Amino acid sequence: QVQLVESGGGLVQAGGSLTLSCAASGRAFGTYAMAWFRQAPGKEREFVAAISWTDWRDTYYADSVKGRFTISRDNAKNTVYLQMNNLKPEDTARLYCAAAWFKDWETPEAGDEYAYWGQGTQVTVSS
Repeated sequence: QVQLVESGGGLVQAGGSLTLSCAASGRAFGTYAMAWFRQAPGKEREFVAAISWTDWRDTYYADSVKGRFTISRDNAKNTVYLQMNNLKPEDTARLYCAAAWFKDWETPEAGDEYAYWGQGTQVTVSS
């Protein structure tokens, strides 16, 4: 069992930055690939970024955030981060942290591969 708790969301003006954190507890953090998804009101949940459980250089990003967002992890702290720069109003959404056991992780952007989800943290970007 893995529990995920996101934090760091808030209100920011367009062009600003926020760093989200996802703290994990339970099963060994190092055995899980981690990802961030987001969902805006009336929209389906969409993939944002993911990071491998072994090679931390192995990262994946949605085209809409590539070059602006950076995912990273600190296994010693059981935490995954999402650094968001140059935020845009269209980035407004609830951000969810997700964990996939390495044996189930094949397609990083596939939400069905993630067994555990946090409650989310709201990111609101004003114009």
